[in-house]
Amino acid sequence: QVQLVESGGGLVQAGGSLRLSCAASGNIFRINTMDWYRQAPGKRRELVAAVTSGGTTNYADDVKGRFTISRDNAGNTVYLQMNSLKPEDTAVYYCHAVVTMQGDYWGQGTQVTVSS
Repeated sequence: QVQLVESGGGLVQAGGSLRLSCAASGNIFRINTMDWYRQAPGKRRELVAAVTSGGTTNYADDVKGRFTISRDNAGNTVYLQMNSLKPEDTAVYYCHAVVTMQGDYWGQGTQVTVSS
């Protein structure tokens, strides 16, 4: 079993910054892709950013240039640096990991609220 624990959410004013972290632990063979998704009230969960084990990144169009996803050298912790935050970034942010030969896992979510 793999556990994903997120941290770093909170309340911030528009234009501010937050850094989310997600640490994976447990019986891990190898983590392939780690992603951040978000879900705002009344909306579907959407992909925000992803990073592969090789370091390739992908971003949703509305966060490009503002958010940066990265992983530590061991590959089991993923970060999301969020700058120039907007009220429309308000959502619950979820960490997601695809683990080789084990499937995919989700974190419990962390609330990000951006006030105008």
